[in-house]
Amino acid sequence: MRDRLRDALDPVPRERFLVYLMGPYKSIDSGSKAEADGDDDLFDLLVTLRDRLRTESGVNAFLAVDPEIPLEEVDAATQSIAFARASNAVVFVLPFSGENLGVGIEVGSVLEDVYQSADPERAERTLVVHEAGVRSAMLGGVTRRWDATVYDYEDADELAFRTKEFVGNVIAREAAGSLSNLE
Repeated sequence: MRDRLRDALDPVPRERFLVYLMGPYKSIDSGSKAEADGDDDLFDLLVTLRDRLRTESGVNAFLAVDPEIPLEEVDAATQSIAFARASNAVVFVLPFSGENLGVGIEVGSVLEDVYQSADPERAERTLVVHEAGVRSAMLGGVTRRWDATVYDYEDADELAFRTKEFVGNVIAREAAGSLSNLE
């Protein structure tokens, strides 16, 4: 899957460093085209974050719709897990408003796959970043059960800063050898 993702995405300086971004938005078709329906602002937030990571950090950040893998080929839940497994870092963005059911299922399925994995590093590569004001008992569970990192953010700039900080930490840890270098 790593090779398929890299082949589908535009080149960046760190093209081998994949960052899978997830958050609430709706696609208007069941295929792979990125069209937001009713959640334009939320979709734009994710697209802007993706683009900033690609240009400012040089990493191969992507949304599930970017590689254009049809849902008829691989269903959404299986795609999310496969994309997360193939990525150097996984980032869940949870804004205050938005479609919570779909992203909640996605977060839970990916985190449970991490939990059941024999690879203890996967949790250290996972960030849940939520808008200030988002409250959920499950956010506490993210750090306790799945050992993932949780940050909050006030605005789009702080979201980008927090995410770039996390991604930079994973890059540095791979370079130092405290996390394996995914190739």
